[in-house]
Amino acid sequence: MSEPSNPRYAIYYTPAREHPLTVAASAWLGRDAFGRVDVTGAARPEADLLLTSEPRRYSFHATLKAPFRLKEGTSVEDLEQALSRFAAWRSSCPIGPLKIDLLGGFFALVPASPIPALRGFAAQIVEQFDRFRAPMNTPELQRRLQSSLDEIETAHLVQWGYPYVLDRFRFHMTLTDRVPEEDRARTRARLEKVFQPYLSEDYRIDTLYLFVQEHDGADFIVRSQFALKGEALLKAAI
Repeated sequence: MSEPSNPRYAIYYTPAREHPLTVAASAWLGRDAFGRVDVTGAARPEADLLLTSEPRRYSFHATLKAPFRLKEGTSVEDLEQALSRFAAWRSSCPIGPLKIDLLGGFFALVPASPIPALRGFAAQIVEQFDRFRAPMNTPELQRRLQSSLDEIETAHLVQWGYPYVLDRFRFHMTLTDRVPEEDRARTRARLEKVFQPYLSEDYRIDTLYLFVQEHDGADFIVRSQFALKGEALLKAAI
């Protein structure tokens, strides 16, 4: 008999399904989290598949609440209702134009200029939705602790289930695995060719996406989405 499914959920940001940046990123990664069958570029050379193996599994996104299993006594429907209530009163958050950057050896899209509001926005989500998160099991915790974490990151991992939150949060949308130093200039040039046409837009987090990984090793896919409506409500009230 097969093991029962114990899915993980994550609260992510990604541009809309048909946005040119989403389309370009899906083609680059070779997979689309929205379930689109025709992803141009899905038949990638083996070297490209190795270059994008980790971000392909998680799909194109920026992490707001890292993957977690549901706490006993809660349900995904409870989580979605809470997300819907949050989105109904929360205004969108600025991101601004993007740039390609190297973070810890991997390439990602990050804000072209510092956006202090992003850290506060992400912190709200980490804190408000932590009541749905089951504690990390021992293997998961031990695997994370093998990473090079400092004392603050380790404390965040124990308390929040992820080390890069609050003061250690950095908004990024991962494009590659870690790239050897000798390949970085060539990889950056390729990324610039693919993504440069889409980086100057004034991006905003205007929708939250709940992603699901149905079982360990499965790809993350979009389960539901929640448009932020706070600004519309404010304008209506005025």
